Amino acid sequence: MGEWEMSADCCPVEETLSVVGGKWKAIILWRLVGGTRRFNELHRSIPNITRKMLTEQLRELERDNLIVRTVYHQVPPKVEYSLSDYGKTFIPVMQAMAQWGSAHRARREAGDRATTSGIPQG
Repeated sequence: MGEWEMSADCCPVEETLSVVGGKWKAIILWRLVGGTRRFNELHRSIPNITRKMLTEQLRELERDNLIVRTVYHQVPPKVEYSLSDYGKTFIPVMQAMAQWGSAHRARREAGDRATTSGIPQG
């Protein structure tokens, strides 16, 4: 079986989405590509995410070892989030997603829905 062929019990895209799928996780990770951020910085940079949802998503990303949460014991308490070394391995995937998203937006704005050139088939 080739690298991209699917078996009945394993789909690599499904595995990826089980970790970074959903509306917010990839966006959170993308915001952390630029460096360490505090909670409020992340919250302000992601329109429409609630504080509760951001907290939940950060906990899941930390559980999956994609981000590191650093707590500074001071008054007031300070917590920072950054990509882990493992999380940094996802950067090329996000860069590819960003490139595809930019091309898709340009295509949509140009109204060119008739062609699929450049999109792999099969």
